[in-house]
Amino acid sequence: MKYRSTRGGMTPQPFSDILLEGLAPDGGLALPEQLPQVSAQTLESWRSLSYSELAAQVLGLFIDDIPPADLARLTAAAYTVENFGSVDIVPVKPLDHGVSLLGLSQGPTLAFKDMAMQFLGQVFEYVLEKRGTSLNILGATSGDTGSAAEYALRGKKGVAVFMLSPHGRMSDFQRAQMYSLQDENIHNLAVKGVFDECQDIVKALSSDLDFKAQYRLGAVNSINWARIAAQVVYYFWGWLRVTTGPDQPVSFAVPSGNFGNILSGHLARQMGLPIRRLVLATNENNVLEEFFRTGVYRPRSAAQTHATSSPSMDISRASNFERFVFDLVGQDGARVAALWKELGEKGYFDLSNLKPEFESRYGFASGVSTHADRLATIKAVHEGTGVLIDPHTADGVKVARAFVEPGVPMLVLETALPAKFSETIQEAIGQPAPAPEHLRDLGSLPQKVEVMDCSLEAVRRYIQDHAKIY
Repeated sequence: MKYRSTRGGMTPQPFSDILLEGLAPDGGLALPEQLPQVSAQTLESWRSLSYSELAAQVLGLFIDDIPPADLARLTAAAYTVENFGSVDIVPVKPLDHGVSLLGLSQGPTLAFKDMAMQFLGQVFEYVLEKRGTSLNILGATSGDTGSAAEYALRGKKGVAVFMLSPHGRMSDFQRAQMYSLQDENIHNLAVKGVFDECQDIVKALSSDLDFKAQYRLGAVNSINWARIAAQVVYYFWGWLRVTTGPDQPVSFAVPSGNFGNILSGHLARQMGLPIRRLVLATNENNVLEEFFRTGVYRPRSAAQTHATSSPSMDISRASNFERFVFDLVGQDGARVAALWKELGEKGYFDLSNLKPEFESRYGFASGVSTHADRLATIKAVHEGTGVLIDPHTADGVKVARAFVEPGVPMLVLETALPAKFSETIQEAIGQPAPAPEHLRDLGSLPQKVEVMDCSLEAVRRYIQDHAKIY
């Protein structure tokens, strides 16, 4: 299994190479040369597997340069009862009217990002040890990626983490989770800007090939293919939990900011998983919803990006969207490169001529949820079922309800636990969300963070001073 770039300018590489590289040298994103296919017979043979066993099977389709026994050991170390609190790892939580939650937030940082990051922590250390080298992870977070990466990589041999976050734009809980880590290999950089500006700095430094090579830069944002591949697993898991036989359709609703989570569902569907619909839910920052409604992709500026009560989705330029566009334009790397050049020059590109294919060929539907919507949804779900959901998951539930079909289970991907957004929960139901026992004193812990101007050069200098190189 070799990997190519969405922009067509990368020599095909094995998994372990793209794992350490992040952004492709031509500025594109890595994808398999051919997507593996899963037959109905194979799917049925997976019904009795544990989550870690299923992960080894699915990831094994994408990874052929790590021996299967080693890969199974890595997934077993990542997906443990100790990390996720139950044997299921990912429980299905029925709500009402054909809607259930896929419980992806049972991990150490209470967010779905743990599902991929716990595997990345294991596989990074494995590959770096085999190669006798180090890696400096450079990432940007709008709230949950940062803490999930840091908890997965803290204390790992050969790895340092430099995580950019938008200063003052995350919840108190999210900040405390990240900034309270005192590990020597963890560096939190609070940038005076919005998430998209943090992401731009990461992309600029990752595109500086000399700097990237000298300081051994890697990525844990969902530009890293391993993140996407690890997320594909839970679509298979969810389908296996709510069906009883082959070819039964299931729909998934996904709160979406950077397009990585729902992209994994798109790939699972392309691999043969019987997914009826992939329902994309945005908040007020609805650039992606606008694309699926109109066919025009028009990212917004930092000044036009709203600060909302589902802050992890306050994103106006979705990094992973490029991987879907690659499929949409017939896997033509030159066409993708031209579209992103046009995007840089004009601020948008228009694929409205392909709009009929969004749903008919790829199963996509979309919708928007506002602050009022998420408050109402949190309250209604809590009063009707006793289940408390976070604001992002509420966006998913609200949009999902319009696409429920008789006989087709609708799984909403739970993105975080409500304890991370207690102020919004208080507003919705009149009381704060309970925090897990082991995290109740999080806010009182000392914090380690470097606040800096929104400056590419400031981040560059910090990395030069603190990178781990050998």
